[in-house]
Amino acid sequence: MPPVSPELISPRSSRVAAARRLGKRNFRGKERLFLAEGPQAVREAAGHGDTLVELFATVEAAERYADIIGGARDAGARIHLASEDVIADISTTVTPQGLVGVCRFLDTPFEEILAARPRLVAVLAHVRDPGNAGTVLRCADAAGAEAVVLTDASVDLYNPKAVRASVGSLFHLPVAVGVPVERAVSGLRDAGVRLLAADGAGDRDLDDELDKGTMGGPTAWVFGNEAWGLPEETRALADAVVRVPIHGKAESLNLATAAAVCLYASARAQRAAGGCRSVTGN
Repeated sequence: MPPVSPELISPRSSRVAAARRLGKRNFRGKERLFLAEGPQAVREAAGHGDTLVELFATVEAAERYADIIGGARDAGARIHLASEDVIADISTTVTPQGLVGVCRFLDTPFEEILAARPRLVAVLAHVRDPGNAGTVLRCADAAGAEAVVLTDASVDLYNPKAVRASVGSLFHLPVAVGVPVERAVSGLRDAGVRLLAADGAGDRDLDDELDKGTMGGPTAWVFGNEAWGLPEETRALADAVVRVPIHGKAESLNLATAAAVCLYASARAQRAAGGCRSVTGN
């Protein structure tokens, strides 16, 4: 299925310049637009309502991913054929895959997340690395979490590295951004969610918590900074501080790995016999 026009867009086009600027945070925030690169992200964006605004594609990519081009057209996106040089100019990757989409912001108001009475939530507090943020979002999606919350001290959700690391999961579940950590904790607690801070120096062991059967209720995991973990004042806000046990000789786990272990532990406990997968118990 060919794009709207067989002509290549000019490298000097205002549309190309506008897309290029979205590599910078201040322009993303001003326009409330971000870039999604590669077939997986663009396919997910095209299937998410009117999220996809524009799509730049090389001739080769348009032919290879004709289904994505068709989906983008059906979603109402403006489609541009572009040279490889133009795609490279817009893209933030070393080896572009020939497709770059311009998308509307997706973040959900924190109050809407609370109103949905979530059962499993990942809270990213002071997470600064965009790759880690995107990977934790992907883990949360895979584990069946209902939401992700990024505090006001965390990285930009729409950083191109975060978008790529989420591998499309950004389009799958509600994400609130810029929430003060105190507000995140108090709001979730008022919604009936237990707050667990993940920390290697925690006084409770994840295996012990699972054995005791305390993990079956609605839970929010709070994950901290990659280098220095959670500050004491954030740890103090949680209902418990839990460590992932190290059974071998590894010094520690990185953030994304620890998040995956914690989220899957809660997901399994909530699905076990007698586990609670809702606030009401239904």
